Amino acid sequence: MSTARRRVPLAAALTALVAGALAGCGGAAGAPGEETLTVFAAASLQEVFTEVAEGFERDHPGVDVALSSAGSSDLATQVLEGAPADVFASADEATMARVADAGLLAGEPEVFATNVLTVATPAGNPVGVTSFADLARPGLAVVVCAPQVPCGAAAQRVQEAAGVALSPVSEESSVTDVLGKVTTGQADAGLVYATDVARAGDAVTGLPIPEAAAAVNSYPVAALRDAAAPALAAEFVTAVTGAQGRAVLVDAGFGVPAA
Repeated sequence: MSTARRRVPLAAALTALVAGALAGCGGAAGAPGEETLTVFAAASLQEVFTEVAEGFERDHPGVDVALSSAGSSDLATQVLEGAPADVFASADEATMARVADAGLLAGEPEVFATNVLTVATPAGNPVGVTSFADLARPGLAVVVCAPQVPCGAAAQRVQEAAGVALSPVSEESSVTDVLGKVTTGQADAGLVYATDVARAGDAVTGLPIPEAAAAVNSYPVAALRDAAAPALAAEFVTAVTGAQGRAVLVDAGFGVPAA
């Protein structure tokens, strides 16, 4: 299965699934003899879930995992509005609670990873940021996530812990958008997850911040109540929370709960 197929935009995934439903398919859409498992995952999970999906497909011949990655808040809204999906993984528990409170989960969500914010600057840290407080310097172009997004809520908690109020030039809908502003030189610094800095490699310079300990994000995953493939959805959750998923998460820099 191609990576491009798994990393389909959300709108394309919805169009394909609706077309399959109209054609009278009993499960999710796919090629003849093939079953599609649709997974909504927070943007910061895209690379990890792509790797987990590849392993899942190898272990489940005839199954294609369609991964849609975006800001957790946007994905939760899509689920609440009836978008067809089998599994949802959020970057924080508050966003998952919105879906749970609407009665749309098949069972209790399970926390499978943790992440913390860090400061990212363009490679070499040209503006000389040395602390979280430096982000409040006049004239510094700082980008953060919007408050309704998990990374934005965490950014607010870091500001409270540090006693520092930021004046960002932009508030983005996902952490990958913040990282993009930094790597393209549109921002002097941004607040992203530690895993995003690790993934970006030499494109950015990361600065860990002690205040981030007050804003650790816990990532929950759950199968959805109206999953077209409920058995596969439950198995995918197990793949994420089990040994295979834990190994991939640790390699990417996520924290994982004690086994």
